Amino acid sequence: MKSKDETLEDWCRALLQALELDGVEVDVNEVLALAGVAAHSVVRPAAPLTTFIAGFAAGLASGSGQATDAVAMRAAMGVARKLANDYAANEAPGA
Repeated sequence: MKSKDETLEDWCRALLQALELDGVEVDVNEVLALAGVAAHSVVRPAAPLTTFIAGFAAGLASGSGQATDAVAMRAAMGVARKLANDYAANEAPGA
């Protein structure tokens, strides 16, 4: 039986291949960490929404030549993480 990490890595590879993104590197742990920040800082459903939008933004930046895939993904995930953390701080009682 595969571990959760092995299953996620297999799924990631299969999905990338199905979407013809074979050369794209995805740091599964970073994506999951971003999802966790969004889920705990905003609301749970913000996790998939945040990761989707960050990925979409990274794809646009990379596809337009503004940045390499890796730089675009790091930048988009960084912006999303900061925004989620700021959101939580601004929504806290007394903020």
